[in-house]
Amino acid sequence: EVGPDGGQVSREPDTRYAYLLSVFRALRLADPYTPAAPTFVRRRFELDRQIPESDVRALLQAVLGSDEVRALARHIESRLGRPLEPFDVWYSGLSPRQSRSEEELDAVVRSRFPSLAAFQEGLPDLLAALGFAPERAAWLAERIVADPARGPGHAMGAARRGDQAHLRTRAHGGMNYQSFNVAMHELGHCVEQVFSLDAIDHWSLSGVPNTAFTEAFAFTFQGRDLEMLGYGEAGAEARRREALQSLWATYEICGVSLIDMDVWNWLYAHPDATPAELRLAVLSIAREVWNHWFAPVFGRRDVDLLAIYSHIIDSALYTPDYAIGKIVAFQISPALRGGAFAEGVERMTRQGRLTPDAWMRGAVGSGLSAEPLLAEAREALSRLA
Repeated sequence: EVGPDGGQVSREPDTRYAYLLSVFRALRLADPYTPAAPTFVRRRFELDRQIPESDVRALLQAVLGSDEVRALARHIESRLGRPLEPFDVWYSGLSPRQSRSEEELDAVVRSRFPSLAAFQEGLPDLLAALGFAPERAAWLAERIVADPARGPGHAMGAARRGDQAHLRTRAHGGMNYQSFNVAMHELGHCVEQVFSLDAIDHWSLSGVPNTAFTEAFAFTFQGRDLEMLGYGEAGAEARRREALQSLWATYEICGVSLIDMDVWNWLYAHPDATPAELRLAVLSIAREVWNHWFAPVFGRRDVDLLAIYSHIIDSALYTPDYAIGKIVAFQISPALRGGAFAEGVERMTRQGRLTPDAWMRGAVGSGLSAEPLLAEAREALSRLA
């Protein structure tokens, strides 16, 4: 078939879908041996996340169907001076960091961290700048190793007390702003991993309720990257803009998460599917999610753009952790502002692997909810009127 540019367009099923099918069939081998959670979907939600799938759906839909998202969409349109296009689902113009050029930020990072070794050496000072006492900052830095990454960033916690957590970021030819931003994200993972392993009472409770909670700390550290580069603590106006940017980013990843969940449920309903059938199903599910939750906001139907995520193929129901993580990050953020950051991070992470609601009540006094994010976005939007 000839494409619009005159070249040939292949209609062969993408081999990635064959890979996803192989993952699905491998994971199904455990089904007969886990009668309490007899599908991978149930194991992922009920055992790994400790939250039933129905509760996760309700949490995501609270964001997707909110009036705040629709009001924010109209505000973004006014900033752009045109109707929203589907790719505006990744709009980032509300973030305070958009006021700084990438070249400026690259220069600042290179002056402070010309190499990954310099970042490693500067970890105690960086942690102290985040508010940790010098001895606590040194204790954390001894337990965290920065490694070069070939691909995206990554963090890997230790399993045995006394071992080190590892963070990875791309730093070939020296660090730039992007590698520093990623390093701050991974540092959040590692600080959580050290506290929730080496600083809790019982090893059997090590960790946090689920992966979304360590993502929340990663997002929280990442959000302070500009402050760590000397641009000062965010004021009230910057926090309002960050609340709106957080809501828009959460809206997007909630849609991706629903697609991921629906694809895995489709696989269980069609265990003998071929790669070609799976590919068509993924695109159909992406359009259904878009038409229900995004078309009323964007005014465009039958868009399959959110099926682009490779995580849907290779990470086995991981994307809901990003969505839940953004909601958790925003819920804990008021307790981590200003001088309360270091104390709050340590207090929260040392609770261990409780159930999500119990952990949240210990952290901020209320259960897991999207309402804090929606409430702050609502307040920020009211100030734009």
